[in-house]
This record gives sequence, structure tokens and C-alpha cells, in this order.
Amino acid sequence: MSDRMWARGVEWLAAAARDPRVCKREWDQGDGIALLEAGRFWDVLSVPDRLGLLTMDLLWRPSLPLPGPTLVDTAAGRVGFFLPPDPDSRWIGAGLRHARRGSWVVVPPPYRPGRSLEWLVPPDGTGALHAPGPLELALREANGTLTALTPPPGG
Repeated sequence: MSDRMWARGVEWLAAAARDPRVCKREWDQGDGIALLEAGRFWDVLSVPDRLGLLTMDLLWRPSLPLPGPTLVDTAAGRVGFFLPPDPDSRWIGAGLRHARRGSWVVVPPPYRPGRSLEWLVPPDGTGALHAPGPLELALREANGTLTALTPPPGG
């Protein structure tokens, strides 16, 4: 990513903070993470890491648009997909968590990891997010693959 893209990504992500200047200062001088509210510019769908990483693999198909911002939390074993805010959407599935208005998400800056958080796809500042339709299809396909690869109990 170019310096201009990093700068745009920082501004776009920090805009979700109550005070973007404080957010950027936390990234640069604090713990390297900031607590941002979901639901205004984006929601986050968090899934178990095996499901999320396989889903990301499927989203890199040439026939699909480039994936939106995606965050991995190695300590929690989760992958978070940033998608358009939709207060009426219902994401249902084992281990799925939907952070929307009223939820808070811990994020590092787009240009480096913070604690156990790292961008698989950092925000580029354009506002591009995951499209819910392709994300849902990729999650279903990944879940089917994981189910097929999981040995039956006692087997």
C-alpha cells in the first residue's frame, strides 16, 4: 500500500472514533489499539478463525470484488469481516458474532499490528467493505468444507 493509501485508511478508520485525534494518538503512542463503535460506518461479523481464514481464501476468487477490511485476532482465534452497517440484518450460525450499533470493536491502525490484532486486508480509505451476499456464500461454502473435513466423534 502506498503512503497515501495508508493515510486514507487511517483517516477512514479513525472517523469511527468519538475523537479521531485521540484514536490516532492511541495508535501511535498508546497500546497501538483503539476501541471504535460499530454501526455508523461499518458492522463487523466475527467468526472462528478456521472458518474465517477459509472464507477469506474463497473470497479471493478472480470473479469476486476484492475483499473488504478483514481483521484477525490471534489470541481470541477470531476473524472479523467489516461490512456495511445494517441494523436489520441477522447473521445466524455457530460461533458467529455480529457487532453493530451499540457494539465496540478493538482495532489496530491499518499500517501495523497491535497486540494480538492484525489486518489481513487493511482498510484502504475508500470505504470499501465486504459485500454481504458474497460473504454469506463464502461462509456457507467454508462451513461445508470444514464439516466434511471434521472426523466424526470417536472416528
